[in-house]
Amino acid sequence: MAAAAAALARSASSEAALDRGVVRVTASEIIGCEVLPPIFAGFHARHPCVAIELAVTNRNEDLARGDADIAVRMVRPTQIGLVARRIGSARIGLYAHRDYCARFGAPRSLADLPHHCVIGFDRDSRSLRSAGAFARELERSDFGFRCDSDVAQLAALRAGVGIGGCQEGIARRSTDLVPILPDAFKIALEVWLVMHRDLKSTPRVRLMFDWLAEGLSDYVKGKPDPAKK
Repeated sequence: MAAAAAALARSASSEAALDRGVVRVTASEIIGCEVLPPIFAGFHARHPCVAIELAVTNRNEDLARGDADIAVRMVRPTQIGLVARRIGSARIGLYAHRDYCARFGAPRSLADLPHHCVIGFDRDSRSLRSAGAFARELERSDFGFRCDSDVAQLAALRAGVGIGGCQEGIARRSTDLVPILPDAFKIALEVWLVMHRDLKSTPRVRLMFDWLAEGLSDYVKGKPDPAKK
């Protein structure tokens, strides 16, 4: 019944004006806080009458129930009734602030990492477990700085607390972040853009979907921020 009600609401909203109304987007902490804001800035400049709602969560929101109109996901969607577009892959490497490297040096191999402060999870290992064979071998005790917030981990990395994983597209924005063991550690996460098929005919949602697709594609390819177009 909830899914049917959500479908009815989507159908009704499709009659709204081309670039007016609300579009709700959901994304992970890092994508929502670090990647999407400049993309949204460009969209808002072009379509100022569309209100943007952003739900930041590392859980996959249920689009069929109307939890969001569009989702940015780092895994291939499997739910029935969705329209999905594969954007590309976001590469993740190890980085450290140059001040950290000046104080403690840089590891020469993965075997040197236990002698450094590595940034990682506290009690929730789910995101790391999906990041490759090497990452799945890591335990809580391997980290000198532990936190389950991806945004807080990134803040610690930028502050020079230790060595941590970071998407290359985010790391390249700062000359202070230095790649660590780039040939020994690299992970690629797929980026997918998803919406419910009932929303394909909703103009404002389609506008946002296409704008996000272009902006995220530029991001994974290393092009300048879309807000600077």
